[in-house]
Amino acid sequence: MLIIGLTGSIGMGKSAAATMLRARGLPVCDADAEVHKLYRTTAVAPIEAAFPGTTTADGVDRQKLAALLLAEPSSFKRLEAIVHPLVRAAETAFLVDAKAAGSWAAVLEIPLLFETGGNAKVDVTIVVSAPADLQRTRVLSRAGMTEAKLTQILSRQWPDDRKRAAATFVVDTGRTLDQTAAQIDMLLADLKSGTRQAQAFDRHWN
Repeated sequence: MLIIGLTGSIGMGKSAAATMLRARGLPVCDADAEVHKLYRTTAVAPIEAAFPGTTTADGVDRQKLAALLLAEPSSFKRLEAIVHPLVRAAETAFLVDAKAAGSWAAVLEIPLLFETGGNAKVDVTIVVSAPADLQRTRVLSRAGMTEAKLTQILSRQWPDDRKRAAATFVVDTGRTLDQTAAQIDMLLADLKSGTRQAQAFDRHWN
């Protein structure tokens, strides 16, 4: 089973690409969605211990935690030390299930794939990319997003050109959805041709 790493900077269209991949029968594990689950369950107690006052009876208060991280960027490493192993466990379970179900490929949607070295644990990488002005417009239109938050997020991500250079495939999401879908279909045809070796599962996830 091929393991595909889907990534791209904020606002570049990862969710749209993931939706298209699911529609074509590929299972997708969204790392951000897993974090959201963890913020309501397993991660709550250790995050409260590390960052007192950032949780409630309903789980992690994302706004309080975000405000703390914005004021103290060095705290990201403490948070990642808590969350990353839990996400890795969820991804492992996902891949084991996908392989058992007979999937020819499975997708890990990971915003910081290259930044965390996750690209070494997948067989191929897909980077979604769009012009910087379109990216900025998309992100700043989100509820609660500010220039300061965007600047901080981008500071933790590789520049788009670096990601593009490192990718197996680049999908231009600055075009229409139909044009994006056509690119997805082309790269899946390439992967189904069998020229890519599926090695990551046995090496890193089994």
